Amino acid sequence: MPVPFGQFIVKVHGRCNLACRYCYLYEGPDRTWRTRPAAASPAVLDRAATRIAEHTAAHSPREISLVLHGGEPLLAGAGRLAAFAALVRERTGSGGAVPTTVHTTVQTNGTLLTEGRIATLARHSIRVGISLDGGLAAHNTLRTDHAGRPSWPAASRGARLLAAHHPETYAGILTVIDPRTDPVEMYESLLALRPPALDLLLPHGNWSRPPPGLPAAVPGGEIPGANRRTPYGDWLCTVFDRWWRAGRRETRIRLFEECLALLLGLPGATESLGLDPLNAIVIETDGAIEQVDSLKSAYDTAAATGLDIFHHTFDDALRHPGVAARQAGAAALSAVCRACPLLGVCGGGHYAHRYREGHGFTNPSVYCADLDRLVRHVAARLTEATRAEATTAEATTAGDVR
Repeated sequence: MPVPFGQFIVKVHGRCNLACRYCYLYEGPDRTWRTRPAAASPAVLDRAATRIAEHTAAHSPREISLVLHGGEPLLAGAGRLAAFAALVRERTGSGGAVPTTVHTTVQTNGTLLTEGRIATLARHSIRVGISLDGGLAAHNTLRTDHAGRPSWPAASRGARLLAAHHPETYAGILTVIDPRTDPVEMYESLLALRPPALDLLLPHGNWSRPPPGLPAAVPGGEIPGANRRTPYGDWLCTVFDRWWRAGRRETRIRLFEECLALLLGLPGATESLGLDPLNAIVIETDGAIEQVDSLKSAYDTAAATGLDIFHHTFDDALRHPGVAARQAGAAALSAVCRACPLLGVCGGGHYAHRYREGHGFTNPSVYCADLDRLVRHVAARLTEATRAEATTAEATTAGDVR
């Protein structure tokens, strides 16, 4: 059975005030953004709220996630974001068998955050996630505006304003991994911005357009095997050890927490690991219903469904073959993945990272070896901690007996 959507990503603005040189959305193979309106019209936002409410009324989830996205969503104005979030809450609260709580987040590059805008978002219970390449100016040299000016001064100012004046509104920082950076320096520099959570993301790449430092598949040949360098896995393992051995939780790191949960047999909730079905859907500025943006790193129109909110429901989107494949779990994976002992934790990795031109998405992740390295490393640390705890408990029991 299809799993109803629980995360609605609404493109309130389809352009960005930055021109990050590595951006897969504007610099990658997909070109659909060029023909779309710069911003979602009032009619699109109104219809989006209605469609979201319709879906929640049909399926009665206890909570959903509303993500205000772009481009740079704050180009639409904080007031407009607040009004749309209020509209979704109003409509979803009136039709379902059980009340549905709407958790709203805006994902921003941080450069347009001011005290006034943050206050507006906070008043309307909209949490703020910030995208940065690290916590130092040197980490963010590729994040420039269209005139080539650095974004770091404005972005860091926005992050510090958020942490100082509205920490309850601070969702965290999203960072794309660059294995050329010092992992501990990177992590500690981000800690200085006081995020309650970090998302460490692997760069979007695949076998035909590999991420920096990884080999491409030879056209017509086999994909590279697991016995190769693991620069991303090594980087993540170093950060994990720094985070794990801190003695306290300095911040949440979703990738690590999900990996630990899956190793312990608990459910996961991230696209990057595990076999849980994807439950996110995108509404573009023109009202098109699309799959998640990461697919746009594969090829032009990869995220397209041919559906839109004016003529189709989200239940129609659930029946789309692309969405069905994302919800098929192990059945959608390659034979290599299905035979892997780490399947339940790795889950084949991020769907977009499995793509290979001419072979679709039924391949191991381009990060297969890196994920193997990380999962086995985390499992080893978990085993060490469990044994140490057992030894301490035995010693305590022996002392009590004496």
